[in-house]
Amino acid sequence: MRTNAMGRGWIGLLLSLCLAACAREAAPPPVRFFAEGQPADLAEWNLLRVADGRLRLNRGVMPYDLNTPLFSDYAHKLRTVWMPQGQAAAYDAERAFDFPVGTILSKTFYYPRGEGDTVLRSADDGPDLRGGGLELSKVRLVETRLLVRRREGWIALPYVWNEQQTQARLMRAGELVPLRLTGADGRSEPAQYQVPDQNQCAGCHGTDMKSKALQPIGPKARHLNRDFAYDDGLANQIARWTRAGYLRGAPAPQAAPRAANWRDPGAPLDAKARAYLDVNCGHCHSPSGPGNTSGLWLDAATREPLRLGRCKLPIAAGKGTGDRRYGLVPGKPDESILVYRMLSDDPAVMMPELGRSVVHAEGVQLIRDWIAAQQGSCG
Repeated sequence: MRTNAMGRGWIGLLLSLCLAACAREAAPPPVRFFAEGQPADLAEWNLLRVADGRLRLNRGVMPYDLNTPLFSDYAHKLRTVWMPQGQAAAYDAERAFDFPVGTILSKTFYYPRGEGDTVLRSADDGPDLRGGGLELSKVRLVETRLLVRRREGWIALPYVWNEQQTQARLMRAGELVPLRLTGADGRSEPAQYQVPDQNQCAGCHGTDMKSKALQPIGPKARHLNRDFAYDDGLANQIARWTRAGYLRGAPAPQAAPRAANWRDPGAPLDAKARAYLDVNCGHCHSPSGPGNTSGLWLDAATREPLRLGRCKLPIAAGKGTGDRRYGLVPGKPDESILVYRMLSDDPAVMMPELGRSVVHAEGVQLIRDWIAAQQGSCG
């Protein structure tokens, strides 16, 4: 009996060791950084993987979200950051963090599925990662964009997902993806989702006209200073990045700047509108951005009313004025060029000029309310 018991014990031990070995073998390979070249398949980076009906993150790949996100035809976004072991980004209170060589930022654009071939037009409330990843039966993946920090600077790579949602291939020339957006009221509208080509990426990420170098837009203290629902619970993102070794030099979250959530009913209207304009327009319309010659600066740092469009005559807007005289007329959104351009889907008129094919109705309403609440006149 004792011999049999010992035999069963050894068998159990061997079985446990075999199972552990198999588990190690089944673990995905580590994230791979390419110092040069442009891999044709997103899977080569080992950032994300399709497994068990979900889009999952590899070990060390950290999800994050923004207080107020950029509008992209109502697409939801799964944002991630990865850095080589022992490397960290340097904190900056105003600009994008200074990321080390080897950093990979990813942004996967997707939509909740509707009836048939439609997708849902709903607010981007951050990715639902319950269960360890995006549940593919409930979402339509469109593209995953990478921003990769190499020794010579950042490079942008757009990958487009196939219909089976099993593979994403590099599309340097971009792609047009037809969609049908359905709202909560049941009404639907067509959208021509534009996957940008590599040159168009510079239209937003080339935030400095002098250097023309690509830079991240979202990973700034004011946008990241918020809680995120991680697998192990809710935590402030700046604190989490610091604890994970991904960020150095950051103050406590309460001492860092924080942009408003544009959908927060308890936040001041001015703070919400400025946050929305900052993230959607400020990377271009700033003293150093491509839109600086317009004289309209919508970044978070700008405070001068004239620079924000108040009673400002257009410099070179062409037909983009809609026969309106000023960029922003206090108390009169319908007379303001800013609202006119946000309401347009004409490529020669609309603002922002990249990243959307439909009007962001909720965003327009926010800016209308903001202008309507302003006192004074343009004389």
